[in-house]
Amino acid sequence: MGKVSKASTVQIEEREIRISNPDKVLFPDISLTKWDWILHLTRLAPYILPYARRRFLTMIRWPHGVGGESFYQKNAPSHIPDWISTASSGKLNYILLENAPTLVWLANLACLEYHLSFDRADDPGMPTELVFDIDPSVEDFDRVIETALLTREALRELDLDGVVKTSGATGLQVYVPIQPIYPFEQTRRISHFLADYLAGRRPDLITLERKVDKRGEKVYFDYLQHWRGKSLIAPYSTRARPGAPVSTPLTWDELKPGLTPQAFTVNTIHKRLSLKGDPFQKVVQPASPYRLDPILAFLNRKKR
Repeated sequence: MGKVSKASTVQIEEREIRISNPDKVLFPDISLTKWDWILHLTRLAPYILPYARRRFLTMIRWPHGVGGESFYQKNAPSHIPDWISTASSGKLNYILLENAPTLVWLANLACLEYHLSFDRADDPGMPTELVFDIDPSVEDFDRVIETALLTREALRELDLDGVVKTSGATGLQVYVPIQPIYPFEQTRRISHFLADYLAGRRPDLITLERKVDKRGEKVYFDYLQHWRGKSLIAPYSTRARPGAPVSTPLTWDELKPGLTPQAFTVNTIHKRLSLKGDPFQKVVQPASPYRLDPILAFLNRKKR
């Protein structure tokens, strides 16, 4: 994309943002510089921002690029511009990823990953989806695919359905859009019920064991991450891994043996979006988000 000067200023939606060290290589294996990566992000902004808005942001920063040291950051830095929105939750003051200038300003800080809360700042404690994080214990993505398809099958038995996306790393994540009227305690009951059902149905494949060294080759079905104060990688965020992979929403018919998350990177995502569109729109703007009352009523009867 061309070499740039040691410092450049870009104008994004009437905001001037200084990009420091634009030639710094952030993804060494593909020689991707900060400048090139920010150009990718500006193209992805229309897909990242609709879901990100009003959600508490957890940043993961790699000041020296992938392979260097990294750190999590939840509190907004003291030096943020006054045009960046924030919201408090407990003792933390989170940045809200509301617009493209905020995305680029954070990118200049080498924030390579954007992790978002399950609830919104204007309605805290009320998640907008049920979310399940499915991770392999060994390098076998086909087992993750099988688990995700079983998850969808179980959801449809409950008259629910969702959208699947790659984590950008090694797993898959399933999002079920719901009406944001159920606190985390209620969504946890349903998530736990589904997790127990799946682990009981396929104990050879699925585990709820959090300790990696006790899982063997089983796929970890993580329902515990979905909770207040926790977060998950944003759709279309990059991951700080070789190749600059992107957390990519998929259609269910794409989950076939041989699929790999490494196929979806900053260098392939734009063509994919132009050809296939954005499957995550079903989560961002669901036609009819699900009510959970029938399932909660069933669990109450089951408990009694």
